[in-house]
Amino acid sequence: MKFNKFSKKAIAVAMSLAMLFAMAPMAFAADADVDYKINNPYESLNFDTFKAYKADLHCHTTFSDGSNPLPDMVERHYELGFDILAITDHGTNFYGYIEQKNHYLPAMKVISLVKNGFMDGTALKVSGTAKNGNAYNVDFSFYGDEYYTQTMPDSSKGQDMLAVPFGIENNPTSFNNAHVNSWFVEYGHGYLGGTSDYATPIKAVQELGGLSVINHPGEYTNARDEIYTADAYNKDNAVYNYKINMFENLLLDNSTCIGIDINSKGDARTRFDRKLWDIMLQDVVPYGRNVLAIATTDAHNLDIVDSGYTMHYLSENTSANLKANMAQGGFFAGSKYVGNYDELAAVRDEAAAIQTSEAKALFDILDPLVKKIAEENARGEKGSRFEADKDIAAPLFTNVVVDDKEDTISLEAENAAVIHWIADGKVIHVGSEIDLDDYSSQIGSYVRAEAYGEGGVMYTQAFTLEYDGAPKAAERKDFYDFGQIITKICDVPVRFLVSILPVNLIVAIAELFA
Repeated sequence: MKFNKFSKKAIAVAMSLAMLFAMAPMAFAADADVDYKINNPYESLNFDTFKAYKADLHCHTTFSDGSNPLPDMVERHYELGFDILAITDHGTNFYGYIEQKNHYLPAMKVISLVKNGFMDGTALKVSGTAKNGNAYNVDFSFYGDEYYTQTMPDSSKGQDMLAVPFGIENNPTSFNNAHVNSWFVEYGHGYLGGTSDYATPIKAVQELGGLSVINHPGEYTNARDEIYTADAYNKDNAVYNYKINMFENLLLDNSTCIGIDINSKGDARTRFDRKLWDIMLQDVVPYGRNVLAIATTDAHNLDIVDSGYTMHYLSENTSANLKANMAQGGFFAGSKYVGNYDELAAVRDEAAAIQTSEAKALFDILDPLVKKIAEENARGEKGSRFEADKDIAAPLFTNVVVDDKEDTISLEAENAAVIHWIADGKVIHVGSEIDLDDYSSQIGSYVRAEAYGEGGVMYTQAFTLEYDGAPKAAERKDFYDFGQIITKICDVPVRFLVSILPVNLIVAIAELFA
């Protein structure tokens, strides 16, 4: 049988229509091709020319409740490769490596005595010898920044470690709540009080032009006491719902409060704070506000130094560049510890499916650990966690490429066995590159990535998304912070006692016996 051109065309059209109707259910179920605008927090970084600088934005000395004097804390960070250090003693601004001795607070001396049995207000000299035998110098740059540098045994010069100006953990008499770190502006020095009061320091630091962050929220929300991720930050719980609303309102009202601490001091108390981060991102990003995440050591002793850190790609290691980088979210958060069972179990399974030697090595570490934690959880216990060997290189993102036309985000990383992507709190993709169109049915207002290796974990900031059909911001409701009442109840007697107690006399007597 012969067919003319018209007949052939008719048959082709008929077959095409038949295939279209046959595949219609699949087509409607598939992810749509969406025109995303990807807001890239790393857009201004030049990964080819900028250098990666390792920072600890939160640690303590005997100037407040730390166990080690300032020189020891500085030297340990230096030995572990830090390029940037923020000393953030309670109620005590950090004025510099050599100036701090002139700003020791009497009340903090009493705290140090009670905690440690001794008080050590030693600061560094302009030059001297570190405990490791290396000569050191404290130098000032043209910009006024202060740097600590050691001379190596081979006479070479080590890295310059920048002192972050005016670091402080605010609200020093706030017991187990409302700790807020701030940097770059002189605020909070010697102020006693702040119980349950996040708003006052965050607002004051913003007015002065500084930056702040909400510290380790899991400690104050009591999420650290939960066994299972599903129970932590459950909005059906009135207390969690209130605290989530409080944090979100603080960020919406104060643009220079950059976000929250998601992994610090070994991750025992922050292990559910990545869940909080994802909840806040879902709620806050539709208002046009990102939620940035830091990780820190919160070191009160030398052993925990290097547990958490941030990595900043800068053209030059100056406080001005650091501040701008932190404000825009152009940094990564990293940790040697992970304490969340569900996260570890997911990475274990992802590593099992990846056919590389790096993934197998990570699986061999995680598999027995995940089983151990599962057994502990079943008994209502907690405690075991992933702790990377400090001698193994940690994951490090080395490049970020965003293609708005193709709706892709590509990452390059060192020392990473598994990279996965999270949207709305769920892992949606495993791999170094994600095509958002492949997951449009699972994506809300953002995506973010995590890199895992034998040396720990590294988190990107969230890539926020704008597109037709994106989640809309809910109408903001009036929120009352009951912490204001608690502040008045708790802080008045504290200030009264301080006003009548001869603190300087107590310190003088204590120093005689110290």
